[in-house]
Formats: sequence, C-alpha cells, structure tokens
Amino acid sequence: MGEVYRAKDRKLGRSVAIKVLPEHLAQEAGRVARFHREAKLLAVMNHPNIAAIHSLEESDGNHFLVLELVEGETLADRLKQGRVPIEQALKVALQIAEALEFAHRKGIIHRDLKPANIKITPGGKVKVLDFGLAKALVNGSSVAYEPDRTAHSDAATETGVILGTAAYMSPEQANCLEIDNRSDIWAFGVVLFEMLTAKPLFLGQTIGDTLANVLHADIDWSRLPDGISEKIAALLRRCLTRERKDRLQTIGEAGAAIRELLADPAETTMVGIGPVRFRKRLSERLERNIPFVLLFVALALSAVAFLLWSDRAAGTPETEKKAAGRSCAENPLPCSPSST
Repeated sequence: MGEVYRAKDRKLGRSVAIKVLPEHLAQEAGRVARFHREAKLLAVMNHPNIAAIHSLEESDGNHFLVLELVEGETLADRLKQGRVPIEQALKVALQIAEALEFAHRKGIIHRDLKPANIKITPGGKVKVLDFGLAKALVNGSSVAYEPDRTAHSDAATETGVILGTAAYMSPEQANCLEIDNRSDIWAFGVVLFEMLTAKPLFLGQTIGDTLANVLHADIDWSRLPDGISEKIAALLRRCLTRERKDRLQTIGEAGAAIRELLADPAETTMVGIGPVRFRKRLSERLERNIPFVLLFVALALSAVAFLLWSDRAAGTPETEKKAAGRSCAENPLPCSPSST
C-alpha cells in the first residue's frame, strides 16, 4: 500500500526511500490510519534485518514515510534467475527468521511475507520490507481477520481480496480465521520452499484457485532438489503443516535449526529420498568408515585364503591316487594303480 521513490535527504546528505500514500487513498480515513500504524510499528523495530524508518511526514495533504534505502534486488527478482543454492538459501532464510523473531517479540506479525517484500543487498544482507499489512497482537493473543474491500494480491485486479498475497497466505488467513505469529511461520516455509525450487509452492489460474490450493493441495515434496538435507525437509514440513498446533510454534525454532545446519555444511546435503540421494548418502557413509571397510576386506581375504589352503592340504592324497589311475589307463603295458 503505497508508491516508493528514491530520494535525497538534503539536510543529512543521504539517499532515502520515500513511500507515498496515493492521493486517491489519502481520502480514506482507514487508509491513512493504517499508513500511520505502519510508521509506528516500524518505529519500534530497530533490527539489522528490517528496513528502518526515519520519519512520518505530511505535506499539503500528502502522507509519506521516509525509510532506509536498501540497495540490491528483491528475492523475487533473484528467483527469476533460478533456484538459490542450498547453503545460500539457508543463510537468507536465517536472516528472515531473525527479523520475524524480533518482530514477534515486539508483538507484531507481518502478514504479507513474500519474496517481493524481501531485499538482498550486494553484500548478502537481508532486509524485510513493507509492514503495511502488519498487525500488533493484543496482549499476545491472536487477532481477527480484517476484510479489506480494496486490498489486492500481486496477481489480483479485482476488488474484494482478503489481506495479504494469496500464494503466501497461511490456511487460517485463507479461511478468514484468527491469526497469530504462526501465520508468518507458514509464509516463511513457503518462501524457503520457493528459494530451493525457484517456483511458487501454490499457484492457480485465479486467486480463488490459489487459495483452494493453499487450503487443500498436497505439497509435492519431490520438487525439492537432490542433495537437500533430511533436516531441511523436516523443517519445511514443520513450517508447512496446515494444523497450527502441529506447526512450529515460534520462528526462533526455525532459526535455531538453520544455525545448526550451517554449523555443519555436511548436514545440508544428506538426503534419503530417491536413488540418487541414497547413493550419495551411502558413499558419504563409506568415506567416513574407510578404516573399518579396509579392515573388513582384509579379514575376508584372509579367511578365503585360509579356506583354499585347507582344501588343498586335505585333498592331496586323493589327488595323487586319481593321477596314478589315469596313468595306468593310458599306459598299454600291464600295471597296477597301487604298484610303484
């Protein structure tokens, strides 16, 4: 909600982003109130992974926010180039999780987390943007769904769309139920899945189709790339559980799991689904156990050699008798197999 421009702060000599409330929306008291609420929410969130606000201004009936200018591309733009490598995707996801964890501690849920609202600087720093649909929890409890007759998703052109972007909504958002921080956890899982596959998890011909897929479509886990860790797949399943009580309860759990994975790079590439992944995992296990494998092979060869030697030693007299018998049969002169 709002148009964003690059501008120059002449007083402080810095570049900033100016988010302007469109003129036709500035006539609606509800829109102006939400715009001001976004400013107040941003003002309490001083975190390195959340774009900061500098001020809220009004001039000749125009309302605008002066925001930190974040250089770089959005995650949505990055995904147009293809999927994000596993380790890099985890590093991006960890920064997103840390931003959400900070917001949740402040009692704020984003409600519209998606690749277009995530920016990555040239140095790899992640910034979560656009808290325009964010909502403060009341005494830590969940908040009710708010209908909005003019809110749109990225793919929408018609009115009457519920708050947020359909493809990234949690099932409870799509069902117009009360929401809490676990709605952001679902969206986080959708974004991570998309980073690993370069394709949106839920798509439909219409917004209604997309919401139906969010609510009912089976998730095709085979779309995850070969070489992905079982632990990453398990994390995604915990984020993308439609039953909220079975979903991760805090985004901090996701952050902790990702930090553990990044601490041991080998953990990010062990998978047990499919023949390619099975062979990779088997190969890795063999490499870790080479001394034991060599010892086993040496013992096996020794046992075979011993058995061959034993058979030869036990069969020598019988072999000599058979050889003598063949000699008599081939000799035309009278002889006896037992004669010497």
